[in-house]
Amino acid sequence: MKFLCDHMLGTLAKWLRFLGNDVAYPSPTDDDELIAIAGREGRTLLTRDRELSGRLAGTIFIASDDLDTQLRQVLVRFKLPADLTMARCSICNTPLRETPKPQVHGKVPDGVFARQSEFWGCDGCGRFYWQGSHWANMSARLRKILTEA
Repeated sequence: MKFLCDHMLGTLAKWLRFLGNDVAYPSPTDDDELIAIAGREGRTLLTRDRELSGRLAGTIFIASDDLDTQLRQVLVRFKLPADLTMARCSICNTPLRETPKPQVHGKVPDGVFARQSEFWGCDGCGRFYWQGSHWANMSARLRKILTEA
């Protein structure tokens, strides 16, 4: 799915990226530019701005400021799978690529390098990802969110 999150939904954008979605999150910009981006790129606009949500058909107003509630709203509304994936960079939205372990030596913490066997890299911002303890915590949080749906 292709989304555009307004500037009030940065954490939601990050989580939707962890779920493999293509999520644009521009720097603060005016409403007309957000509408133009959504149209030009074929994205569904997600916004906390009630007035903005009424200006573009298909825009989704995110009523809550609670992340779990926001995620539940989007996952249920679009019937999205709540499976974490190493598909997109959570920071810059660039597709990730699997990276052989030797290539991350010296670029990730030594303990992580010793414990992990799989890594993914972002060609956009240079970050590296792995499925550490946070991965299990995030998966559990997603299961809880969907259970309450």
